Amino acid sequence: MTFHCKNYDIEDDKCNKLKGECVPARKGCVLEGRMVVSDELAEKIRSIDEQTVRRKKDTL
Repeated sequence: MTFHCKNYDIEDDKCNKLKGECVPARKGCVLEGRMVVSDELAEKIRSIDEQTVRRKKDTL
């Protein structure tokens, strides 16, 4: 499957909306809840979410 997203920056290979790595269907992504992801991609999304929570805790 392929898709096009207006938030994807081809030059920097990142999501402009989420200001980080483009991982389709992650929290905040325009595709969130609109597609089924593989177990591997779901694990990557969980990992990114955990890293985000840790960073937020470290800045408080």
